[in-house]
Amino acid sequence: MSDAILLAHGSGGRLSHELVKAKLLPFLANPMLNRLDDSAIFEANGRLSFTTDSYVVNPIFFPGGDIGKLAVCGTVNDLSMSGSKPAYLSLSLIIEEGFSLGELDLILQSVKASAEEAEVVIITGDTKVVNRGQADKLFINTSGIGIIPDGVDISGANARAGDKVILSGTVGDHGIAVMSQREGLKFSVPVESDCAPLNKLVAQMLEASTKIHSLRDPTRGGLATTLNEFAQQSNVGIIVEEDRIPIAEGVRAACELLGFDPIYVANEGKLVAIVEPDDADRILATMKENPYGRNAAIIGRITNDYAGKLIMKTKLGSSRIVDMLTGELLPRIC
Repeated sequence: MSDAILLAHGSGGRLSHELVKAKLLPFLANPMLNRLDDSAIFEANGRLSFTTDSYVVNPIFFPGGDIGKLAVCGTVNDLSMSGSKPAYLSLSLIIEEGFSLGELDLILQSVKASAEEAEVVIITGDTKVVNRGQADKLFINTSGIGIIPDGVDISGANARAGDKVILSGTVGDHGIAVMSQREGLKFSVPVESDCAPLNKLVAQMLEASTKIHSLRDPTRGGLATTLNEFAQQSNVGIIVEEDRIPIAEGVRAACELLGFDPIYVANEGKLVAIVEPDDADRILATMKENPYGRNAAIIGRITNDYAGKLIMKTKLGSSRIVDMLTGELLPRIC
């Protein structure tokens, strides 16, 4: 651990995990927090999930979305990854002095539209204004509560040998869209953020089968970091076929040009599911019926070998160990 906070501590990769385990958990550890899932699960006349997140994306407007849409979808998706039905959100704004009221209107319109699509209600919030130069236009914090149906038990620690790994669509769209807007880059094939609420997709998956063991949206740190998290939480190995991972043409070209590996680039409208093998094809077919799952694919499997590690079978037929993201690939991405 460094003796000071680095940008890389916010990457969602190895340094983020070390910060949580070395600094936060020693002070705050409890059975609900120790699971380190995207939402806490607790009893209150039934099982509920609760999550919170903060959004500091730069720029605040990008192809396919803005910070308002991102905040609602991000919190809805974190709740959904526990199998819960998102119900209520809070919305807190930290606004820099001088921020345009017209731009604030555009962002709040996105908040409203995204909440309506996800069928969640924003029931509380807060607004603070800070001096010019003491924030970067606008930061948003959202928290959410969801209701977990009976019989649903989803956690990053539930993956089992033999399970199949399903990815809901192309990877890297959000990170490349934000980065290209930030740096003023133009590509021959347009790239847009995949930012979207996934709660209805998850609900359809659970209607098809309750044998879904793990769910997560691969945001900061990308697909590779999420799969490493599953491997470590469940103490299993994960083997993924490189040529089965869907990547949009524009994202692939941009990553080749810039030297990025798309499996480490952030997503905001994709999920990874670990499911029982007998139900994998049925779940996949159901996902493809939803617009946010039409490019879904089975990309790998769970094994008792290589416990705690992610193994990539390359297009050339070789295998390599893929670690979680180390350092900061793209800061201020969400």
